[in-house]
Parts: sequence; structure tokens; C-alpha cells
Amino acid sequence: MSLFDRRLIQNFDWVLLGLVTLIGAMCIANLYSATPDDVHGTPIYLKQFYFFIMGFALIFIIISFDYRVLVEVNYTLYIAIIFLLLFSLIFGKDLAGTRRWIDLGFFRLQPSEPAKLMLVITLASYYFRKDTGKGFTLGELLVPIMLAGLPFILIVMQPDLGTGLMLAFIFISMTLFVKLRWSTLITLIVTTMLTAGIGWQYLLKPYQRQRIETFLNPGADSLDTGYHITQSKIAVGSGLKFGKGYLKGTQGHLDFLPERHTDFAFSIWAEEWGFFGSLFLLGVYFSLIFWGLSIAVSSRDKFGTLLCVGVVSLIFWQAFVNLAMVMGLLPVVGMPLPLFSYGGSSLITTMAGIGILMSVQMRRYQAPV
Repeated sequence: MSLFDRRLIQNFDWVLLGLVTLIGAMCIANLYSATPDDVHGTPIYLKQFYFFIMGFALIFIIISFDYRVLVEVNYTLYIAIIFLLLFSLIFGKDLAGTRRWIDLGFFRLQPSEPAKLMLVITLASYYFRKDTGKGFTLGELLVPIMLAGLPFILIVMQPDLGTGLMLAFIFISMTLFVKLRWSTLITLIVTTMLTAGIGWQYLLKPYQRQRIETFLNPGADSLDTGYHITQSKIAVGSGLKFGKGYLKGTQGHLDFLPERHTDFAFSIWAEEWGFFGSLFLLGVYFSLIFWGLSIAVSSRDKFGTLLCVGVVSLIFWQAFVNLAMVMGLLPVVGMPLPLFSYGGSSLITTMAGIGILMSVQMRRYQAPV
């Protein structure tokens, strides 16, 4: 399973690796500008560089194995992630009233991040096994709904609504990709609309409802709940066409913009590089997404296609929500920009997903199973 042959080397995906490396280089440069010079300990940009090294090593480990082995181990991975989510919820480190991290000493693991990729693998395995070509009924979707629902509930309890919604987006994207009966689709749409009001009233915490209300009217309290959105929009807009110049952004260097190395990393980039610099970054992201979709199309088996669709949806929805959030088009939900915002758990998870894409691409010549 882990042996290379000449065809694997010939099909190595240099394009995907190059796109990830390019985003990584822009990430490190942006974090260097976004973080102050008087940081005690290892600088954030250097920590992220180490995470990238770990991520690239993980990619080469993943591509050395046939991705089809995930069909056999998916439920083992699922149980492991559920255990980690429970452990973080009960024994995790409490930061700002949340329990999302497990302190490993040298690294703080956020289990909700690998839970996204775990859900992709689990749903791909289930739909691959159960797809008969006739379309899934509502009864046949009960199992994947429960598989997605359990980690969703555990993550929302941390609380981390943004990551929980990301699991919902992944589930919806992969479920819509497989064939559904019209009666099933209509039932799911109606059920979602009916439960939206219940969720607003009973599931969302007061600060989460406040974020949505702030999104609808950020100017109502621009010095408190609307501060993040207001400062982010100022940073993005002040970049104009070509930006203020590298290391010359005022919103970041004068400490007006909070969380500028994590959720609002793109705001720093837009301020310093302007519209055309932002357009270049977005162009690289779109190239990455379209290349991932092309890998899904070229895959020789259903499981590989489902895996690629899941990984691409994971990257796309995270990027979409983050970019819309920093520009004031969506509420602030604490969503990092994949491969660009600081964060070890998020980066390693995304790099593992890239490794899966590369594994599918490298084995597209093999006969389907």
C-alpha cells in the first residue's frame, strides 16, 4: 500500500503543491507584518512556518498511502475524534469561557478542526458504500445525519458555532452532490426552514445572537460589539488600488484591528496590498478550488470523487465565510482563512486535506474499485 512506483512519481501533482506553497509564502509574509516586534518567545510567523513544515511532511506521508484505505479506517478515525471532542469539552483548557483546546505542552490541539476532515472521510465512505444509483431516501440519510449531528452538537457545546456550522456546510455540500430523491430534498429544505426559528430562540447563546444583530447594523455600537467589523472594513477599504505598502498598514500596526493574525488576517493583506493584491490572493484560492474540482472529475472511482468534493467544500466554505466576515457581509463567527490565518490545528487539517487531494490525483490511472 505504501510503496511508490514510477507512475505515482510521474503523476505527482506539482500544480497543487505550488499553489499551497504560494499561499503559505503570502501567509508568512502577512503574519510577519501583522504581529508586533516586541513579542516574547517564538514569533507567531515563525510558529506558523514550523506548522507549514509539519504540514508538508504530513502531505508526503499521506500520498505514500492509497487513499482507499480510508474506507476501512473511517469509523476508527470517527470514534477517535469524538473522544477528543468529549475530552476537550470536559478536561480542555478554558479560554475566554470556551473549552476548545487540549494542551499537549508543545502544542494546543483544537479537535474541532480535524473533525471537519473526519466528517468528509466518514460521509464519503458511507455514500460510497450505500449509493445504489436510485437516489437516497430520507430513511437512508438518517445515519449520515446522526454521524454529522454528534460532532456538531459537541462542538456547539464548547461553544463554537462557527465550526459547527462548517460541519453543516460540509454535510449539505456532500449530500447534495450524491443523488437524492425529490421527496427527500423537499423534506430536508422544509425541515431546515422550520427549525431555523427554533435554533435562533433556544440554541444560540446571547452573544451569538448579538453578533448577528451587529452584522445587520454594525454602526449601532461601533465601539463595542461592532468594533471588529468596523475596523476590518476600514482596513480593507483604505488599501484602495495598490495598498499602503508592505509593513505600512496603520490599522494593524497601530493596534486598531483585533485578531489581525487569525480571523482578520485578510484585512491586513488588503490594507497593505490593496485591491489588486487582494485580487491576486483570491485568484490563487480560486485556482486551488478549481484544481481540486478537476481532480474530483478525473478520479476513477466514486470514493475518490466524494473525498475531493468534501475537501474542496471544506476549503471553499471556510474561505467564503472568512472573506465575507471581514468585509462585513456575514456576522463575525471566528472562522480562520484556510492556509492563511494563524493556527496550527486549522493549518495541519487543511494540509492533510491537500494530501488526500494529491493522493487521489496521483492514483487516477488506477482501475476503479
